Amino acid sequence: MNSKLLVLAIDDEPLALRQLAAYIQRVESLELVAACHSAVEARVRLTEEPVDAIFCDINMPDLNGLDFVRQLAAPPLVVFTTAYSEYAIEGFRVDAVDYLLKPYSFNEFKTSAERLCQRHELILKAASAEKEAAEPPAGGVIYVRSDHRNLSIPIAHIARVQAMGEYLRIFLTNQPRPVMTLMSMKRMEEALPDSHFKRVHRSHIINLSCIAEVAKGRVVLTDGSEVPIGDNYRADFSVWLEQQKP
Repeated sequence: MNSKLLVLAIDDEPLALRQLAAYIQRVESLELVAACHSAVEARVRLTEEPVDAIFCDINMPDLNGLDFVRQLAAPPLVVFTTAYSEYAIEGFRVDAVDYLLKPYSFNEFKTSAERLCQRHELILKAASAEKEAAEPPAGGVIYVRSDHRNLSIPIAHIARVQAMGEYLRIFLTNQPRPVMTLMSMKRMEEALPDSHFKRVHRSHIINLSCIAEVAKGRVVLTDGSEVPIGDNYRADFSVWLEQQKP
């Protein structure tokens, strides 16, 4: 497991970008994923590989750093870098961890990096505490109507749920055939504990403990089945996935 913070460097000035990248590589707790010459380039990169944090210039052509961060559905931690001090207040309004005024020294950069790591550690601790506080679904059951019978299904046995028109197919870990029931996805989503289940597509809910692999645009479950990740659910799922990293 990678204990370093994965970061992007973003600056439209080549010399400034090279210095920023060099500073990142000198800090042991950071790992440079990419050096981007524009916010547009960085936005594309983030769709391919989520990161923990970005060091981002503000005054850039096409799309400035502030607007770039505001447009992100699930922005990583941010340290802004700029030669214009008047942007400082706006930077903190978008919850920036820190603000580096150019030209900045390596010691100043290192201080910002330490603040970044401290904030990241607090986020991880909060996520861990929330996860520990969540009640496991092992003792719970849901009741569904199937084949003129009312079935009691242990929540812990549900691997995934798939919508098929007005019906749902409930795939279980302890039997090969799914249970068919007349129910809406919304009602099923409300019935399952969100600490253990997540809707990743308009037609799919998965048991988070049954995830074997997350590939580009899909989730592979322990039974070998593949579930697509819908565009409307991708950002929320990416945030959850980032929170699971140690």
